[in-house]
Amino acid sequence: MAKIAKRYSILLFNYINYVTLRTILMKFMEKTGLSRAQELGTKPIGKLLLQYALPSIVAMTASSLYNTVDSIFIGHGVGSLAISAIAVCFPFMNLSTAFGTLVGVGAAALISVQLGQKNYDLAKHVFGNVFTLNIIIGVVFTILSLVFLDPILYFFGASEDTLPYAHQYMSINLYGNLITHMYFGMNGVLRASGHPKEAMIATINTVVINTILDPIFIFLFDWGIQGAACATVLAQIISLCWQIKIFTNKNEILHFAHGIYKLNAHIIKRIFAIGMSPFLMNLASCLIVIFINKGLKLYGGDLAIGAYGIVNRIAFIFAMFVMGMNQGMQPIAGYNFGSQQYQRVTQVLKLTIYYATAIMIIGFTVGELIPELASRMFTSDEELISKSIKGMRITFIFFPVIGFQMVTANFFQSIGMAGKAIFLSLTRQLIFLLPCLIILPIFLNGDGIWWSMPVSDLFASIIAAVMLYRQFMSFKKQQHNEEHTR
Repeated sequence: MAKIAKRYSILLFNYINYVTLRTILMKFMEKTGLSRAQELGTKPIGKLLLQYALPSIVAMTASSLYNTVDSIFIGHGVGSLAISAIAVCFPFMNLSTAFGTLVGVGAAALISVQLGQKNYDLAKHVFGNVFTLNIIIGVVFTILSLVFLDPILYFFGASEDTLPYAHQYMSINLYGNLITHMYFGMNGVLRASGHPKEAMIATINTVVINTILDPIFIFLFDWGIQGAACATVLAQIISLCWQIKIFTNKNEILHFAHGIYKLNAHIIKRIFAIGMSPFLMNLASCLIVIFINKGLKLYGGDLAIGAYGIVNRIAFIFAMFVMGMNQGMQPIAGYNFGSQQYQRVTQVLKLTIYYATAIMIIGFTVGELIPELASRMFTSDEELISKSIKGMRITFIFFPVIGFQMVTANFFQSIGMAGKAIFLSLTRQLIFLLPCLIILPIFLNGDGIWWSMPVSDLFASIIAAVMLYRQFMSFKKQQHNEEHTR
């Protein structure tokens, strides 16, 4: 009982912090007036970046905590093999996310454009098509995955020991897959239709509910790893109900209405065209995790996969901070690039790189100096902790340069150079990481799998630096020509 009381005192403290932070953010966003587009070209860059990045950082960090909390409770409540099973499920979740982004990202961008052009009728039909597509894809993905669940999990790296845990966890998540697709899809539409605050609150509430339900289902009800999956699905159901309530308001431009749900080939084609880039990136991520899991299983067994699960969760938290910074930078860089204010473009890029680098240096410090403390958050298994410490110290060794690479890739996307952005996003995963995963283990055995990640980070950052330098030389030449013409 003392342990349970301690867990719930921590949960209560975290919940109070979440509510307090949410209230502060809501007031902050109301005061700063995020809807005024003209301030993107006039307001001081430092204040502007903070204004736009803070809500995104909170939402992205909450999203990363969502999965981390599951792993912590599963590690202490079920065991080390259960953590390995969760790591085996990573590529499965990435695959589901890939299909979600195919619809969600494409639809959100399309809705934003239509609302900007005041084409409200088409925006409503895009919303209706998103709803229908999410149902179809969610149902089809669930049925196919459940029919072939065990063979897929074996392919993703499961063993005889981890399969029962992975099967229990994924089967419940798959039964709730339709809810997951709808929840993420509706959140994207909320952001696109001028409700970033509500989208952020939905994300934070899902994390809080999941954090509260996890110990109840895992420890109190003794549901084990199935309890963690049930907490995840139930948290998404509650948040989805709140989202649906918003879209039932007929005063909203986008709301549930008759005649908008019939699939339109032209709309679907445009949604898929925009969403194809993040879909392919998530698909590549799924492929890479499969290679990592299989390599770790070959050289280190199930616990090596579990160690990767722990290292990946910790790395993901810092990456989400940088992604939040990127989302804040994107509208500022895009607006000022369009208005040819290249000095402001350079300023916001440099500032974002400084912040991202500082964040990743903190991650580097955690991974190199206190990896044991970080690992013990997830498990008390000494062998798993030992493998996690070794993997973390190798993986985090080039962390200070990763922030630069991530910001640079997002920068090209922000100024409309999608081809360069996709290339930079895929350099790490396919051009460098995949060959490293095949070649380095030949010489370094199991350590080669771990070293593949920082080596690919370093090479991808070098490529990003070269491309960014050439781009800014092009900017300077273009600016010089314009001044000469005047």
